[in-house]
Amino acid sequence: MNPLFTAQLLTLFPEMFPGTLGHSLAGKGLKEGKWALKTLDIRDFSSDKHRSVDDTPAGGGPGMVMRADILGKAIDAVQAGADPKWPLVYMSPRGRRFEQADAKRWHKAGGVTILCGRFEGVDERVLEARNVEEISVGDFVLSGGEPAAIVMLDAVVRLLPGVMGASETLDEESFESGLLEYPHYTRPQVWEEREIPEVLTSGHHKKVAEWRHAKAEELTRIRRPDLWSTYVREKEKKV
Repeated sequence: MNPLFTAQLLTLFPEMFPGTLGHSLAGKGLKEGKWALKTLDIRDFSSDKHRSVDDTPAGGGPGMVMRADILGKAIDAVQAGADPKWPLVYMSPRGRRFEQADAKRWHKAGGVTILCGRFEGVDERVLEARNVEEISVGDFVLSGGEPAAIVMLDAVVRLLPGVMGASETLDEESFESGLLEYPHYTRPQVWEEREIPEVLTSGHHKKVAEWRHAKAEELTRIRRPDLWSTYVREKEKKV
């Protein structure tokens, strides 16, 4: 079967993949061919015997920078077999924050090409010349782009039909409605003197739905004022 989604990774450490994506439901989907993972070792495009891919930063300073000429050849090679609709992204702490909407966009495109940086980063010229989109998973710095890529791909793969199972599971998760997800409970009925909210065991489906929605709104308002403001704004537009 043809995969529903293909992830292409440009990395210095191809052995880091599939990592956690090779386990659980994502791993099962990978084995069944529902999605595909391709890695390309950036060092294969180096021209010296040491397979070096970096050099000292222009203008001085600490660390090393990945070279534009080597990255340019690597990107061109991997993009030659890619669908033009697939996004080309670079994992960068200065990039725009990755959101659920991006996961849906990549899923819809059917694939993505991800450049995983190392050292102090990559030569700015290759980002400009190849029109690379910069994406971040949060306001913190990792040792490389590989862990971030795995996180984002997990968000995409779980959207694929047949990977997660029931579509209702996806519909009610955090961010799908613009809200954080409501609290969950299961047996036992009482644990350390804490009871499951009575409404959840009432059998009254409408009241359960109303309670869950109210809790989702409450959690979002308290924990994520930014999401809450957007949610209220969008809600007012529909009135």
